[in-house]
Amino acid sequence: MQRALVIGSPGAGKSTFARKLRDGTGIPLYYLDRIWHKPDRTNISRKEFDFRLSVILDKQQWIIDGNYLRTLEVRIRACDTIYFLDYPVEVCLEGAWSRIGKSREDMPWTETEFDAELKEWILHFPERQRPQLCFLIKKYQNQKTVHIFRSRQEADAYLETETGSMKNPKGG
Repeated sequence: MQRALVIGSPGAGKSTFARKLRDGTGIPLYYLDRIWHKPDRTNISRKEFDFRLSVILDKQQWIIDGNYLRTLEVRIRACDTIYFLDYPVEVCLEGAWSRIGKSREDMPWTETEFDAELKEWILHFPERQRPQLCFLIKKYQNQKTVHIFRSRQEADAYLETETGSMKNPKGG
């Protein structure tokens, strides 16, 4: 693994998984939320986002955390490994609730309340976004290493057993 994507519903724990993957491999981690969102809760332009993403994709090694469907296929074509945290809605809602009030390295601000828009995004993820993720995974599954986790326990077990064998002494 040199170039990995971590995808899944908001609240699934993509950023936590990606951090553990980074810590276990030494491969640089990039959060799409950190790129897209400004600290004042506005966004950069799509053109600027695409430019910053292209700079990352040109690197030899990376872990990218985030869905951002508009650019997902470009990232899938560039990656060698996909991690899909395919968890039940209830798990994702609980995950989103648990991060309220906590400072996170993947976001440029601290969430102080459970945003209604985020809750709707999570509730409708299975019918609105998940099918597109599954379609792209299936499209590229013979060209990429794909890991689909159905629970946090599966993901944690994978990280516990695999990241030691993937350790990259150069770190990128």
